Amino acid sequence: MKRAFSSTAFATALTLLGACTQFPALDRTITPELEASQYPALTPLGPVLASAAETGVEPVSASAAIDARFAALKSRAARMRGSVLSGPERQRLAKGLH
Repeated sequence: MKRAFSSTAFATALTLLGACTQFPALDRTITPELEASQYPALTPLGPVLASAAETGVEPVSASAAIDARFAALKSRAARMRGSVLSGPERQRLAKGLH
């Protein structure tokens, strides 16, 4: 019970301390030119979506490119699975460790 009270009192004190924070001066931060300017024109969404659909990726060519990249990475990984050291290098290293 005492622990719950102390944590509640701490949280309350922290909240009250945060409430005393000075806020930055936000008044008069917008220039008169900006305040007098017009809102930007809104663009209809239909033409934007249509142009985005026209410049899309061709699924067949993208799939072929991805498959080729996958095959190249898979063969590269297979080449990297082998030993890094040659036989003589491995023997020289074994001699140095003993």
